[in-house]
Amino acid sequence: MMLKKYIILIPVLLFALFAKAQDDAVTFEMLVSKSKLGINERLRVDFTMNKDGDNFTPPNFEGFRVLMGPSQSISNSWINGVRSYSKTYSYTLAPTKRGKLKIRQASIIIDGKKYKSLEKEIEVTAAVDRPNGPKTVDDVADESLHLVAEVSNTNPYLNEAISVVYKLYFTSSIGISNYRPLDNPKYNNFWSQDIPLTIRNANNGTYQGKPYRYVVLKRVVLYPQKSGKLEIEPLSLEVTVDVATNKRDFFGGRIYSQTNKTVSAGKRTIKVKPLPIEGKPADFGGAVGDFNFSVTTSKTSLNASESLQAKVEVSGKGNLKLFELPKPSLPSALEVYEPEFDEKVRTTLSGMQGKVSNNYTIVPSFKGKYPIPSIPFSYFNPKTGKYHTLSSKEIVINVLQGPTDATSANTSVGANNKQTVVAMGDKFNFIKLKPNLIPIGSHYFIGSTSFYLWLLLPLLLIPIAILFGKKRDAIASDVAGNKIKRANKLARKYLSAAKKASGNKEAFYIALEKGLHNYLKAKLKIETSEFSKDKISSLLTEKAVESDTIEGFIALLKNCEMARYSPFSDVQMQQDYEKASSVISYLDKQL
Repeated sequence: MMLKKYIILIPVLLFALFAKAQDDAVTFEMLVSKSKLGINERLRVDFTMNKDGDNFTPPNFEGFRVLMGPSQSISNSWINGVRSYSKTYSYTLAPTKRGKLKIRQASIIIDGKKYKSLEKEIEVTAAVDRPNGPKTVDDVADESLHLVAEVSNTNPYLNEAISVVYKLYFTSSIGISNYRPLDNPKYNNFWSQDIPLTIRNANNGTYQGKPYRYVVLKRVVLYPQKSGKLEIEPLSLEVTVDVATNKRDFFGGRIYSQTNKTVSAGKRTIKVKPLPIEGKPADFGGAVGDFNFSVTTSKTSLNASESLQAKVEVSGKGNLKLFELPKPSLPSALEVYEPEFDEKVRTTLSGMQGKVSNNYTIVPSFKGKYPIPSIPFSYFNPKTGKYHTLSSKEIVINVLQGPTDATSANTSVGANNKQTVVAMGDKFNFIKLKPNLIPIGSHYFIGSTSFYLWLLLPLLLIPIAILFGKKRDAIASDVAGNKIKRANKLARKYLSAAKKASGNKEAFYIALEKGLHNYLKAKLKIETSEFSKDKISSLLTEKAVESDTIEGFIALLKNCEMARYSPFSDVQMQQDYEKASSVISYLDKQL
C-alpha cells in the first residue's frame, strides 16, 4: 500500500522538477514587427530576455537606418507566488534599400554566459500607398515636416549678394522637441557669412498652398566668386518630433508619441552671370553694388615736415570686403606712408553695407603747391546692368614754409613760376684738379702696379688654393648641412613662380599651390588626379613624416583654396611663402 502511494508521487515530483528547470532556463530572442515592408515604412525590432544581463551588443543593422533606439523597458510581475521578469531593448528602423535584408545576431552576457539571438530576414519592397490604413507616427511626421532652403536670387551677377534662409515647416498636429545638424553645407565658390539668430519664434505661413507654421533655423549671405552653374549643398537635420495620438491620459490630456526624422533642404543650383565685357572701364577693380566715392584731406595748408591725412573712401551697398580701393597718384616731393585700412561694414540679408577707407599719412618736404589729381573709381551696378565711374575732385596742398627745391617747383601749380638756382657757399668745393698729369696715350707696363701684381700672383694663389681645398673637404663632410642646402634649393625651385607673383594674390596662390603639387608629384610619384588632402595626409603618414609637418602642408593647401575667394594681405602672402619654403625643406629631409 505504501509502495503504491510513492509510485503515484513520482510523476508529481518529475513535473515540479521540469517546471523548476523551465523557470531557470534563459531566453534571449529577437522579435520584429513585420517580416515584409515597403521602403517607405518603418520596422520595430525588440530584443527580449527573461533575465537581466550585461554587455548587450546590437547588430550593425546593415541596410537600415536607426531612427530611434535603443529604448529599454523592464517588466516585473508575481503570479501565484511565481516571479515573472522581462527586459527589452527596442529599435525603430527605416530601410535604405530594397531586397531581402538580414538583421544579424545580437548578443548579451547573462550569469557569466554569452547568449545570441537568431538572425531574421526582412523583405523590403517598393514604396507602398496605404490611404485607407491607419497612419503610423512616422507617416504623420513624414507628411507634416519639411526643411526648405529659400534663395533670394537664383540668377545673380558675379559678386552680387544673394541670401539663403533655411526654414523648417511643420503642421499643428506635431511638435518639435529638438534638432541637430547632420551635415552643414559648404559654400564652395562663394564668399559666405552667417547672419546669427538670437530668437527662434514659430510663425504662420504656407507651404505648397497649405497652412503651416515655420521656424527660421539658419540665414546666410553669399557672394558668388565664379560665373556659371554653382551648387549650394543641402542642409540636413535630425529632428525629434512629438506626434499627437488618439489616446488620452488620466486627466484627459492628449498623449504624444515621439520619433526621430531626418530632413534635408536639397541641393540648389545658382546660375551666375558674368560681368559684361562691353563698357568695362580699364580701372575696374571688381566692385559690384551701388557706391559713393570720395577723397578728402585733413588740411590743405601746412608747413614742410608737418603731416596731413588723406582719406580714400568708398561707401554704399555691395561687395565692400571683396575689392581693392584705388590708390592716389601723388607728387614725388610728398612723402607718403603705407595706408591704414578702416572698415565699418555690417552684413544683413540684403548684403554688405557701410564704408571702407584707406588713410594715408602725407609729409611734404619742400615749400610749394602740390596737386592731388582726380582719382577715378569704377563699379558695376546689378540693378542697372551697367558700369559707373565716379571721380574725386582735385585737391591742392599748399606748403607755406620750408626749403625750396627745383624739382618741387616744376611739379607745383603754376608752371610759369621758375625757381632760381642759388649757389650755397662751398657746395662744389669737392671738385679738385689732379696734379702730376701725364700725356694722353703714354703707358708703361714694367715698373707699373700691374707688373708687380702679375709677378706676385702665383705666390698668392698657393695659400688660396690650400684654403679652398680645406673648405671643400669641410663642406663635403658636412652631411647634415648639405641636406639642408639641397632642401632649401629644392624649395626655391618649386616656389620660384610664386615668389615672382608676390603682390598679385590670385597668381601667387595659384603658383604656390602648383609648386606644392609639383613637389609632391616628384617626391611621392603620384598623378595630379589623385590629389586630395586625405590622400596626401595618408601618404605622408606612411612615409613616417612628422604630424606637425603634415598639418602645416595641409594648412597651406587650404590657404591656397581660401585665398581665391577671400581677401589676403601682402603680409599673409609673405608668411605663406616662408611657411611653404620651410615645410618643403622639412619634408625633403624626412622623405
